Amino acid sequence: MVKSSMNQQVIHPMVKFQRQVRSLVEKKIIKPSDSLWKIALLYGDEWPYWKKELLEFEFSMQDPVSELLAVESWEEDEG
Repeated sequence: MVKSSMNQQVIHPMVKFQRQVRSLVEKKIIKPSDSLWKIALLYGDEWPYWKKELLEFEFSMQDPVSELLAVESWEEDEG
């Protein structure tokens, strides 16, 4: 059995989402002070999934985008 693929870390979907949102901020499409719900306008059909994920991490749709960008680890507490 080849172990090389075992060494690759699985990137949490929220890490990818956070990177995408950071990119939107860097491109000045949204501002760090904008509410998270503004992202819904950009994500369309994908938004229900991301909204569910955000709610599971105890975000509210009124939280500023900067709160999302400040998260350093997306590990889910299993305890």
